[in-house]
Amino acid sequence: MNAILNVIWLIFAGLWLAIGYVVAGIVCCILIITIPFGIASFRIAGYALWPFGRTVVDKPTAGAFSTIGNVIWVVFAGIWLAIGHVITSIPLFVSIIGIPLGIANLKMIPVSLLPLGKQIVPTNARFGA
Repeated sequence: MNAILNVIWLIFAGLWLAIGYVVAGIVCCILIITIPFGIASFRIAGYALWPFGRTVVDKPTAGAFSTIGNVIWVVFAGIWLAIGHVITSIPLFVSIIGIPLGIANLKMIPVSLLPLGKQIVPTNARFGA
């Protein structure tokens, strides 16, 4: 089921969201000081391409610098990426088959707003189980 949802996700939402994260990552990697933001953005781009079967958890070693970095991220990129998730979730909710995709899209908003101090790990639970 995860593979089917991931393929449908890739076609209707994942590709566009991943492009947004890659563009944000490239912009962040232009300046030396914002390279950690770029790396986080590239990590989330992979998650945005293939989200089902993976989840986001807090990194236990995250400290104060990730909190400060998240505040900066929200102002410059996070809010725009979160708006992208909301905008792409609206048409997904219109169709019955798109409802799980719309829910998954809204579940990605917290990591798009606060990516530092998070890690993406595989889940053993199937979607809907």
